[in-house]
Amino acid sequence: MFTLETILHRLRHGCQTMAYPDAAAPALPDRHGGALRVDAGLCARDCCACMPVCPTQAIARPSGEAVRLDLGQCLFCSACVDVCPTHAISKTKDHRLAVRRREDLRLGGAGAEELRLAGALGAKLLRLFGRSLRLRQVSAGGCNACEADTNVLGTIGWDLGRFGIQFVASPRHADGLLITGPVSQNMELALRKTYAAVPDPKIVIAVGACAIAGGPFIGHPQVLGGAGAVVPVDLFIPGCPPHPLTILDGLLRLLDRLPPINGIENRKNEDGP
Repeated sequence: MFTLETILHRLRHGCQTMAYPDAAAPALPDRHGGALRVDAGLCARDCCACMPVCPTQAIARPSGEAVRLDLGQCLFCSACVDVCPTHAISKTKDHRLAVRRREDLRLGGAGAEELRLAGALGAKLLRLFGRSLRLRQVSAGGCNACEADTNVLGTIGWDLGRFGIQFVASPRHADGLLITGPVSQNMELALRKTYAAVPDPKIVIAVGACAIAGGPFIGHPQVLGGAGAVVPVDLFIPGCPPHPLTILDGLLRLLDRLPPINGIENRKNEDGP
């Protein structure tokens, strides 16, 4: 039973849910460098110091071109940042990492130097999912790091439910899947069946380097190299694991639930569902 002392204690405790996104995003911890940036103009000619230190071969440098960095494969270990003599690869401390297209995670070379952040779903899907989104989480061979940071969003400090987003137990009750892990051979059939059980229309979100490209297991014969090898993916959230703020930002971008930035409306997705 609630006593007067219990009620007073809760009143003194106050609201513990963060004000984001109505207020500024909380700062990332010092050890979390956020998104990486590639400055092709600073890339020294004939320098390949960053390539051998990358554990997932996320960095490439074709002959005569500037360095290329694939944030989908990146583990954000910062080894490349530490060894780069010209600081061509740098940390931005920006929690925003989610994109709608796999190719938008490839930086440098002849492409962009910074991420082209995710836009919202098309108008039809926004009408369906914009106020209420139910997701079935599938751990397709993950180590539980991405799964743990996803679970954090359900705690009182984050309260994912206030946005109308919830995780459900059955794919038949879901609007889409949130996939973690590199998709092991043993999980391929389970993932296909789970995807088929979600009613149309549906969305798929790949969370973490494993679900995007295989992570540290990239190229291993027992994994398929990410969710995209099995099901179509609508949102990619890189990291190893992504910070809960990065995951939340990606979900809110997809649902067009973020306030305008400096008076500019968030970019809508015009070329997809």
